[in-house]
Amino acid sequence: MTTKRGGRGFLALAIVLLTVLIGLFAAGWWRLAGSRAQLDGTQRVIGPQHAVTITRDALGTATITGQSRDDVTYALGHVHAQERFFPMDLMRRAAAGELSELVGPAALDVDIAHRRHRLRAVAQAAYAALSPAQKHTLDIYRDGVNAGLANLREKPWEYMLLKARPEPWRSEDSMLVIAAMYLDLNDDGNNPRETHIAQMRAVLPAALVTFLISPDPNWEAPLKDGTSPSPVIPAEDVYDLRHTNTPAASTTVAAATIESVDRAYPGSNSFAVAGTISRSGSAILANDMHLDLRVPDIWFRARLRYPDPTAPKGGRDVMGVTLPGTPALVVGSNGQIAWGFTNSYGDWMDWVRIQRDPHNPQRYKVPEGWATIEQHDEIIGVKGAAPHTLHVEDTRWGPILSKDTDGTPLALAWIGDLPRAYNMALMQLEHVSAVSAALDLGPTFGIPPQNFLVADSAGHIGWTIAGNSIPLRAGFDPVLPADWSQPNTGWVGWAAPSQYPRIENPADGRLWTANNRTVGSDELALLGEGGHDIGARAQQIRDDLRARADFGPANLLDIQLDDHAVFLTRWQQLLQTTVANTQDPSLAQLRGLTAAWRNEAAPDSVDYRLVHAFRDEVHKRVLAPFTARIQQRFPDFQWPGPGNQEAAVWMLIQQQPTYLLDPVYHDWHALLLQAARNVADTLGKQPGGLAARTWGEVNHADIRHPLSRALPAFVGRWLDMPDDELPGDHNMPRVAGPGFGASERLDVSPGHESEGILEMPGGQSDNPLSPFYAAGHEDWVHGHPTPLMPGKDLHTLVLQPSPR
Repeated sequence: MTTKRGGRGFLALAIVLLTVLIGLFAAGWWRLAGSRAQLDGTQRVIGPQHAVTITRDALGTATITGQSRDDVTYALGHVHAQERFFPMDLMRRAAAGELSELVGPAALDVDIAHRRHRLRAVAQAAYAALSPAQKHTLDIYRDGVNAGLANLREKPWEYMLLKARPEPWRSEDSMLVIAAMYLDLNDDGNNPRETHIAQMRAVLPAALVTFLISPDPNWEAPLKDGTSPSPVIPAEDVYDLRHTNTPAASTTVAAATIESVDRAYPGSNSFAVAGTISRSGSAILANDMHLDLRVPDIWFRARLRYPDPTAPKGGRDVMGVTLPGTPALVVGSNGQIAWGFTNSYGDWMDWVRIQRDPHNPQRYKVPEGWATIEQHDEIIGVKGAAPHTLHVEDTRWGPILSKDTDGTPLALAWIGDLPRAYNMALMQLEHVSAVSAALDLGPTFGIPPQNFLVADSAGHIGWTIAGNSIPLRAGFDPVLPADWSQPNTGWVGWAAPSQYPRIENPADGRLWTANNRTVGSDELALLGEGGHDIGARAQQIRDDLRARADFGPANLLDIQLDDHAVFLTRWQQLLQTTVANTQDPSLAQLRGLTAAWRNEAAPDSVDYRLVHAFRDEVHKRVLAPFTARIQQRFPDFQWPGPGNQEAAVWMLIQQQPTYLLDPVYHDWHALLLQAARNVADTLGKQPGGLAARTWGEVNHADIRHPLSRALPAFVGRWLDMPDDELPGDHNMPRVAGPGFGASERLDVSPGHESEGILEMPGGQSDNPLSPFYAAGHEDWVHGHPTPLMPGKDLHTLVLQPSPR
């Protein structure tokens, strides 16, 4: 009897617990569902002058139709807030150094690095300096964002998880979103390249440093002015590794600290063909912007429609991608022109040596005498911990962030710290009808300086640099820290639009940029060298374009998806030569697995993985003795990238000067053989041996929601994109790596948008219960052409003005 009662009691308790768990799950599910965007019906809002219609197709593309751009701007803010408020919030907080207030101590290091720039103050000043029309646009967008946030039944789900309240959007926050792009595209506001070059110059002879970081003319593909001269190996009396007495152990450690020669850098591809070689007679533009990938994607698909008497048929119809947090269509087409961007990698920051007054360290030397260092105590709020006080010293040239090789304080002059470098002039592209007018506008944009490619419906194409803040320099070497307290030294003004390099309608009807050097001579001196890509990607795009005489949008997508391993072919040949006569069984297997060169970075490619690893290993072994020598004095030294050591490494292993060979090797063949042996040993020990080492094993998607790692694994997997093996690599058109790659692929001929293509990873919506979460992602993975034009309307929401 007691057993029966005990069994009934246990059963009753289990039922109660199960009921509670179901209730908790249902409540959580209900709240998660309540944070989804409203897709249908009517919402009464205060702001727009007339009703605005928002339709969505199966991908979640928002088509916004209104009676004015102001009304459309309001509705775009409303949609962004309902679908993307948390990512928008992260961008403004990251730029301002305010992440820790939301997520706690884990973000404090990022906040400290960014708060030193006081970008919240920069954004406020930038907004205050905008024209009345641009302020009005941002104010309307702000109102739409805050209305969209307020109209959600529940706050976005991330804030429930973080037990936080979303802060209202402010007009200045759109400037902070642009600041986040400055940080992303300009080395996080740290100028590491010039720091490390200065360290090299402090230890090694200048001629050797010049050689080691020289561009590689074999891979350059500039738009004009030809390739760089071949690097010159310094003579034996300049530097001899046999006499440096660097311990072998130090060299081994240095090799281990050299990052992969192909580590990811923000960049993009953009190319265009003129109407003379397009099937439609209109020019065609392709653009894929390479960034860190996340869930959801950084971009948001949209089509904006509103009356415009200057537009064909009196109506403006623009489509492409917007950046949530701003009201602009960043890349896309207005039916008359299409435009896209790639990071220019010009030189947009310089280190300034600060000469403190020896009698008053709060003063520093300036050309006219002495100035007082501005002192700021920045209070960084930290969720769950005490606030952190960051003391910032600021000069007329920028904040003091570092020290030169001799200990002199360094201030960073960076355009991203200047209010003048921010505005919304980019939005004027919606009203432009021709390439020439678009190129005229480029130098007025308040954005990080970009390669700006434009194509129009009349068949014209053109290129220039977009961005209103190209500094004019005088009196110093911009690669190294300099004393700007001397007269006529430093940034002495800003380039006028007439000084910007520009190309319209090249004779062969083709233009391309891929973060490579685009110009030379005086124009290169104006833009500067900020770490251009080696050029192999641009060269392959150029050659692909030259291989055809007629084009449609799908042909440009084919080029974007080109994963042929042109760049690594010479390394495959070198590997075969290196192991040709070896009797070592592991090297014989390495030789066999790489002999039949498939010439592509396919997921199942073993030969590509092994050759890629061999190049990486050779680079580390060639550079290690120089790195070790520098790290003896500067332990934080890293090789300045990206990829600018290729020319030196390749020339050294071809000409084989013994005095620049690591003394641990008796000749250069021994170095190459040891690099091959290390690849065979390291990869051969892994499960399945060398034959199982496919490229897809290491080159797979790692596209995550920002909070997924903080959740149980089964929940994180639900939020993140599948761990697909990806084709592609860095030195080819199809750029792909874990968590990095094409954030969109756009191919469009203005006036023929129905043939256009727009692929995006990660989906449209931030809410995992949304039908648009991950929508379109599979097409992006496999390169299937997703139409640019929205599909059938599946949802319709009307924003109806309410009386104030």
